[in-house]
Amino acid sequence: MCESWSGGICIAQSLKIPHDNKQAYFDKIIRQLLETRFARAVIIFAYDEDIRGILNASKRANEVGHFLWIGSDSWGAKNSPIQGLEDAAVGAVTILPKRATIAGFDAYFTSRTLENNRRNVWFAEFWEENFNCKLMSSSKKEDTSRKCTGQERIGTDSKYEQEGKVQFVIDAVYAIAHALHNMQKELCPDQSGVCGEMEHAGGKKLLKYIRSVSFNGSAGTSVTFNKNGDAPGRYDLFQYQMNINSTPGYKVIGQWTESLQLHIDEMQWPNGEMEIPSSVCSHPCKTGQRKKMVKGMPCCWHCEPCDGYQYQYDETSCRLCPYNKRPNANRTGCQPIPIVKLEWHSPWAVIPVFLAMLGIIATIFVMATFIRYNDTPIVRASGRELSYVLLTGIFLCYIITFVMIATPDIAVCSFRRIFLGLGMCISYAALLTKTNRIYRIFEEGKKSVTPPKLISPTSQLAITSSLISVQLLGVLIWFGVDPPNTIIDYDEQKTINPDKARGVLKCDITDLQIICSLGYSILLMVTCTVYAIKTRGVPENFNEAKPIGFTMYTTCIVWLAFIPIFFGTAQSAEKLYIQTTTLTISMNLSASVALGMLYMPKVYVIIFHPELNVQKRKRSFKAVVTAATMSSRLSHKPSDRPNGEAKTELCENVDPNSPAAKKKYVSYNDLVI
Repeated sequence: MCESWSGGICIAQSLKIPHDNKQAYFDKIIRQLLETRFARAVIIFAYDEDIRGILNASKRANEVGHFLWIGSDSWGAKNSPIQGLEDAAVGAVTILPKRATIAGFDAYFTSRTLENNRRNVWFAEFWEENFNCKLMSSSKKEDTSRKCTGQERIGTDSKYEQEGKVQFVIDAVYAIAHALHNMQKELCPDQSGVCGEMEHAGGKKLLKYIRSVSFNGSAGTSVTFNKNGDAPGRYDLFQYQMNINSTPGYKVIGQWTESLQLHIDEMQWPNGEMEIPSSVCSHPCKTGQRKKMVKGMPCCWHCEPCDGYQYQYDETSCRLCPYNKRPNANRTGCQPIPIVKLEWHSPWAVIPVFLAMLGIIATIFVMATFIRYNDTPIVRASGRELSYVLLTGIFLCYIITFVMIATPDIAVCSFRRIFLGLGMCISYAALLTKTNRIYRIFEEGKKSVTPPKLISPTSQLAITSSLISVQLLGVLIWFGVDPPNTIIDYDEQKTINPDKARGVLKCDITDLQIICSLGYSILLMVTCTVYAIKTRGVPENFNEAKPIGFTMYTTCIVWLAFIPIFFGTAQSAEKLYIQTTTLTISMNLSASVALGMLYMPKVYVIIFHPELNVQKRKRSFKAVVTAATMSSRLSHKPSDRPNGEAKTELCENVDPNSPAAKKKYVSYNDLVI
């Protein structure tokens, strides 16, 4: 089987026909030819019976008209190879050397008999085959019992047709005769007949003389040989045609005499095809596909697509695109991967921004209310200095939402590093200072009537500032070790389908760095929660321990939910959006919990119940602490006496005007937060 190729003919398969002409062998040959189905042209060098076997096998495989048969001169224009198989042979192109009928040979051969042609040892066998008879009992012909009479005549008692190669046999004999004549003239110029030098010349020397002969042959055409010993090619081209407009048979469609002369318009093709059928082992690969060559078949290949992030480098290979690129639509090259970032209009950003705006408005409102009523008992009793610090931290927790969603650049990345953990750090540093103060006050009160150290507003601000400075110091070290910058992360959204690949523009802050930045604030939060638990038994009338406790419990739940979501989406294609949204919402919720539980009740009283915003009577430090530890044992309700006086009975017998007692009295506003 072959196909056309830019260099001439390309052999897709080369198969041998076995000597044992079994039907199974021919069926196997057809199956093998169909493995390269698009290579339809099949050149056959075979005897008549083998040609019939191949045509029969194509009919059994129901492939009549698929193959384009090209027969050698052994097929030629014979009818015997295709008798009964004409439909399978339609369109077959065959060749025959140009030949002429030698009239003298017909007269000679038809006059040959058993009596005048005894010198030909094979003539008797020909006689039996030609006349279908036996010459003697020892004859090998077994398919007939009729005896030959010897009076049969060739062409009269049997069909006769001159063998087409008679011309070439005669010319071959004349070629040797001319070569011997030329050799004799050159080697034995003074002698006649064969001389000694001719007898010892050898076959190679004779071949030299044969290749150099030149004469007119029996058909009147010149006989010569080229340097390779081949005679000039002169062929007639036939095609077996069978249609309703002509008689079935071989039709001359061209010739070869030093060049091809083919009448394509006179050719007919199987199954009524109008166009010249193609015969290729493999069709050209589509754009974006590479050829995978079949071993041993230079014109056969399989087409494999360049998949993933590969593009077609040349016709036989694919290559990966650079890290920041992806293949174009037809995979002939690479193009930049689109860059994305978290947009303000994205659903992932809308919810956090909405919560942050509500939180900022609420925080400003609370802060404005506290400033407006700065000298009222409730504001003073809440510890004004730390309250403003806490409100600042809450405000920064809301502000970080906008910094996290803003388009990354060096300035934005710097603000992210600074404010990412600062708002939480300020908030929980203030709350920790408050809870620690409450804890120390009531623990010290159990041991003595002397107030503990560092419970004044100035001391509380100093403690809070020192806690916040640790966070700021860590951020400064971070700036020095690794200056802020922006990066484009192509791994985060580098999906299997390159069409969906995106590069994510973001700050060069890793997940671990985010957790480390928040880690100190989380440590403060946990410590504050521990103190909130320890002070949970303090009566609500005396301090904010219980609201702080509820705030910390809720905040811990929020951050416990944040951690698995944050790290669980690390491999997600939506990592940037999910993690940013989760982080900002968690910070918004933390700030909202603190704002709602610690400040909204006070604001409610200040605005809607100003009659409750009055100065309570002062109690001694010892009385307050004792009342706190014994409150669970008192059966009196707060409504029995105004302003909770039932809880100060333990110190009512003390004269508040005495010098000793003055040392033991502490303002209620100094004890509450």
